[in-house]
Amino acid sequence: MKKTLLATAIAGALGASAAAQAATVYDQDGTQLIVNGRIAMGIAGGGPEYEDGEAIDNGAEFVDVFSRLGLSMSHQISSDLKAFGRVEWRFRGDERTGNGRTGENDFSGFTETRHSYIGLESASFGTVMAGNYDSFYNSHVMAPFDVYIDQGLNFTLNGDAEELATAGGAKQARGDSVGYLTPNLSGFQAFLSAKYYSDRGEVEPSSGSETVTQGGVKYDAAGLRLALGYVDDDEIGGGNGEMLYGASASYAFNDAFSARLGYETRDENDAGVGGYDSWGLGGTYAMGQWAFNADVYRVSPDNSDNRTAWAAGAYYKLSSNFDLFAELYQGDQPDIDVTIGGDPDVEVADGDDMYWLTGARYHF
Repeated sequence: MKKTLLATAIAGALGASAAAQAATVYDQDGTQLIVNGRIAMGIAGGGPEYEDGEAIDNGAEFVDVFSRLGLSMSHQISSDLKAFGRVEWRFRGDERTGNGRTGENDFSGFTETRHSYIGLESASFGTVMAGNYDSFYNSHVMAPFDVYIDQGLNFTLNGDAEELATAGGAKQARGDSVGYLTPNLSGFQAFLSAKYYSDRGEVEPSSGSETVTQGGVKYDAAGLRLALGYVDDDEIGGGNGEMLYGASASYAFNDAFSARLGYETRDENDAGVGGYDSWGLGGTYAMGQWAFNADVYRVSPDNSDNRTAWAAGAYYKLSSNFDLFAELYQGDQPDIDVTIGGDPDVEVADGDDMYWLTGARYHF
């Protein structure tokens, strides 16, 4: 019970669950259509001071904070089988992006198809889904640490500091994927996903067809959550060609406080790059309309200096639809031109100020 109460409190304060604000457009004869999303804006500043040895402007700026619009649909085929689908777009909410009068960039406001997948769900046989969805590894193994609106997650790295905020959900996923989750068996659940990369239609194929997988198992009961998983972190998807392994544990001590511990590792490849070990420790405290997050990471790349990163956030739920937030993140990037994880030939920043973000979100 205390785990459920804590999760509800956190979701309310963070606005993490769209279900509470979602509008049911149609619900008849087992068929349902739901519209949900959010408009989020804020002010951000700090972060990397240099990129490829050149100083960059990291001053304060008015920004969109991952505004989105989504449609969820489902149909109850039988008492044990349900078909479902989901499509979600990101859009720029902080400025005008198209000109309807001139016809210029009419559709540029929607900047990303974030999700687009379909599937079948059975309480007896599990769930199968296909399309563009988040990394199972991030969603099921490192989910306890994926609590920040923007930067802060230091697991499931792609080796690019600029992708630090979103690397988790995109890790060998987001498109051309098929996944399976077993039914919940007294708290235990296993999961497996495969992503297909192809050069079909390319005049000069670069790497050929490739299928990469990720999977794991988790246990979730009575406030305790344990998870263990892997990612075939192929170079074609931004990895270094080696297997990535991770584990996490979280526990809700009471209705207000939960703590989390995580570990992730990846070996160097044959070229001697991309290896690292990362530890994470954090917690969430929720009280009334407030919630607070704090996490610290120790990241040890195989071929560069160790770094200690931390993140913290405060969130206030003004109403069921409107929340305010403030987040801090210190990435502790090295002062030499080396990437996180050691991957070469990508644009990275060396040296950083503390990144900060504050703003508000309206959920619908």
